[in-house]
Amino acid sequence: MDDFGKVQDKGIVIEADRIRDMIPHRYPFLMVDRVVDVHLDDRAVGVKNVTCNEPHFQGHFPSMAVMPGVLVIEAMAQTAGVLVVATLGPSAEGKLVYFMGIDTARFRKPVVPGNQLLLHVNKERNRGNVWKFSGRGMVGDTVVADATFSAMILDN
Repeated sequence: MDDFGKVQDKGIVIEADRIRDMIPHRYPFLMVDRVVDVHLDDRAVGVKNVTCNEPHFQGHFPSMAVMPGVLVIEAMAQTAGVLVVATLGPSAEGKLVYFMGIDTARFRKPVVPGNQLLLHVNKERNRGNVWKFSGRGMVGDTVVADATFSAMILDN
């Protein structure tokens, strides 16, 4: 075990309480319940358990609840933020990670209450405080979204 979570065969596992230490997001905008398979400076998998009592489902859409695509991308970005902080170490905890751009995004299937959304993020590169990632959202074996995006980590 290290400062960030439990080490398992498939990488580091970071539980919800550590995620809240690492990134500043809070309910109702914390979109990641757990981060698994963390390989520092390389990749991670976020876990989002989608439930019907999340506030966005009241209006998106009342007759057919669908998780907004922008929140799927936000969940990818939060997973990437946890990977960045884990890679940089405790001195990066609580720093803000700002979106700089979303280069591509595709939404392939809806994400609905009851789904477990797995957020696979891979570091493409970083230069200084700017990081670029590719991400893929999965429900079971089905790709529901993919994106490439960049972010900057800053002192708050």
